Amino acid sequence: MFNLIVGTGALTMPKAFATAGWLVSLVLLMFLGFMSYMTTTFVVEAMAAANAQLRWKRMEKRKEDDEDEDSSSGVSDSDVLLQDGYERAETRPILSVQRRGSPNIFEITERVEMGQMASMFFNKVGVNLFYFCIIIYLYGDLAIYAAAVPVSLMQVTCQLSCKIKQQRKLHDKQTCLEVNFQGELCLTDKFILLAAFTLLLGPFTFFNVQKTKYLQIMTSLMRWIAFILMIILALIRISRGQAEGHPSMAQLSGIRNLFGVCVYSFMCQHSLPSLITPVSKKKHVNKLVLLDYILILAFYSLLSFTAIYCFRNDTLMDMYTLNFTNCEIINIAFIRYFLGLFPVFTISTNFPIIAVTLRNNWKTLFHREGGTYPWVVDRIVFPAITLIPPVLVAFCTHDLESLVGITGAYAGNGIQYLIPAFLVYCSRKDTQLVFGSGTVNKHLSPFRHTFWIVFVLIWGFSCFVFVTANIVLSESKL
Repeated sequence: MFNLIVGTGALTMPKAFATAGWLVSLVLLMFLGFMSYMTTTFVVEAMAAANAQLRWKRMEKRKEDDEDEDSSSGVSDSDVLLQDGYERAETRPILSVQRRGSPNIFEITERVEMGQMASMFFNKVGVNLFYFCIIIYLYGDLAIYAAAVPVSLMQVTCQLSCKIKQQRKLHDKQTCLEVNFQGELCLTDKFILLAAFTLLLGPFTFFNVQKTKYLQIMTSLMRWIAFILMIILALIRISRGQAEGHPSMAQLSGIRNLFGVCVYSFMCQHSLPSLITPVSKKKHVNKLVLLDYILILAFYSLLSFTAIYCFRNDTLMDMYTLNFTNCEIINIAFIRYFLGLFPVFTISTNFPIIAVTLRNNWKTLFHREGGTYPWVVDRIVFPAITLIPPVLVAFCTHDLESLVGITGAYAGNGIQYLIPAFLVYCSRKDTQLVFGSGTVNKHLSPFRHTFWIVFVLIWGFSCFVFVTANIVLSESKL
């Protein structure tokens, strides 16, 4: 869960911290971490309710099949049927027998994805809104990834030789990337790099991505090394008296992007079924998740505070790793190139997986019972509508902070707050209808009172209004 949550979004957090002020950022980060933890427990509870319903339906079907067999068989076969039933009970694992009882009917043993839970607990409109939200979020993810790679490659290319930079005698306050963006070759360079990225990774969208275990392990190791390196390097500069940052306490104009970045950086709800289901002992799963969130909160705070005190606000890059590609910051070329290319490596492994996930969600949204897609639609149209929009967005902008902010503030808001709240509310109603009001879900959220659901919904819708109003006001000032 730590590796899943601490991803690309964390690299944009230092700039968001500097823009909004350290006090406002810390308070909002802690509050949004708490809200994310709450909705995580909602999803776990909904998973348990979904497992219980699936298990109950199978038990009911088994009973009907047994009754049909009993009615179709003669009296002479009754002893045989009893003997067969006894043998099945003896050979079935003991835990399996126990799980058929009411105390363990809510055991999470089967992976039920959020889309399946939405189909179980929502009506048709709710299911369509769920898929619309998840598709918009995945589009935002792909656009962020497609925009980040050319920016990182351009910065690394520009800083490839410190001597060239010194010969050009760039102004001290200008980074090489900023000068490159002002040059005539900026659009050409970006187009070439983005085209190369699309041609290399785009074809994976037309196929299935499987067996990525070792690739993900390597990516996780690189992520840990990169984040620890950045924290240590920033602390070294601060301890040597080379700190340049003087962050303000609060700047309300930066809250919009900070909100989106924080929501994006705590996102894990859509992947919880794959994370929680394999856990063997789920009795204390909520406590383990809470510990995870505390560690992640501490990690984000350490990364962001070392960044905003080490670098001036105007020199902090949207992608924090790019601050360490400057040879004035660090002299070791290997570390410069490693941190500069780190987003390229990690994004290159995640991009095909997310693209295939988005393509499959499109297929599920338009799927009709018993129907099949023509070959052209299945193999060409769906991959094309998955790949083309984010690449176009990436070509039109390099503002990663705004991309992360908008994706998190809208689609991320829906996935992290609204969908879990509606899921847990509808699952509780269905559980009472099926099992009776006296049945207690063993994975019931600590925030079991209806007040918390209402609070999350009000917060989620208020965030939509706030972010939209902020964007409108900002555009009108421009």
